[in-house]
Amino acid sequence: MSRRALGPATLAVVQAVARSLVPTDRTMLVACSGGPDSLALAAGTAHVAREAGLAYAGVVVDHGLQEGSAAVAEAARAALVGLGYPDVAVVRVRVVADGSGPEAAARDARHAALQSERAARGATLLLGHTRDDQAESVLLGLARGSGARSLAGMAVRTDDRVRPLLGLPRATTVACCTELGLMPWTDPHNADPAYARVRVRERVLPLLEAELGPGVAVALARSADLLRADADLLDALAAEAAAGVEQDGGLGCARLAALPAALRTRVLRTWLRTAGSGSLGADHVAAVDALVTGWRGQGPVHLPGLRVVRTDGVLRPL
Repeated sequence: MSRRALGPATLAVVQAVARSLVPTDRTMLVACSGGPDSLALAAGTAHVAREAGLAYAGVVVDHGLQEGSAAVAEAARAALVGLGYPDVAVVRVRVVADGSGPEAAARDARHAALQSERAARGATLLLGHTRDDQAESVLLGLARGSGARSLAGMAVRTDDRVRPLLGLPRATTVACCTELGLMPWTDPHNADPAYARVRVRERVLPLLEAELGPGVAVALARSADLLRADADLLDALAAEAAAGVEQDGGLGCARLAALPAALRTRVLRTWLRTAGSGSLGADHVAAVDALVTGWRGQGPVHLPGLRVVRTDGVLRPL
């Protein structure tokens, strides 16, 4: 089917996919849950791939967290086959509680499975996040006080992962499915107010739109783009600075203290993650930073999975 024959929403999805690809993207792997965003992405990717003579495949992750999850995964697989996908993998994962919460644990398991499938095929992984997802991420980052990197949201391209639909609203993916006669699955978790993201989607964003006027989601996504450029630059400068503060197997406090706060905290965060601390919050980094800038002989700082101590003017992990 030519682009001229496509409906307006489907055409918008196809154009977004085409714009997001680069010459090195020779094989596309679309992650599909069966929801409207990923189904629309799958349809648009299949169209672009066939036009360009590129290889494409699909992957469906079954988290096994809901009754009937296997049937949902099979329905998503069948939908991809109906869209012409010659290769669709269904991967069942085991979600392990690690203290981070069920949503985060499921996300980690899903990401690991998708990365494994992507690497096995040498493919570019396509994810169906939309502009609404971006706006929700920015608001959640703002509420957590996580800093510029969190407020920067998601990038269209991160290594071998691409989010072609970040510039499109969720309404477009829903309309695309309607135009193509697709029947997307509705995840009941997406209506459960126990999840912060659902409350942002169902309550906070509509309230902001009502009180501040339409276009809040667009403005939040635009802010994310601007902040991402700033955060990328600061991260690059921090990476350069990190080598200059290494000392005796740790980080030299005098050298750290000489860095601007924006670089110093980034150096610390990266060092802590490399040393084995996960789920770091701004308060964790601030506590370690106090060993550098507010030294009073205090004892070790306890972090998730790690302790940090200052001895002889050097920060060391324990």
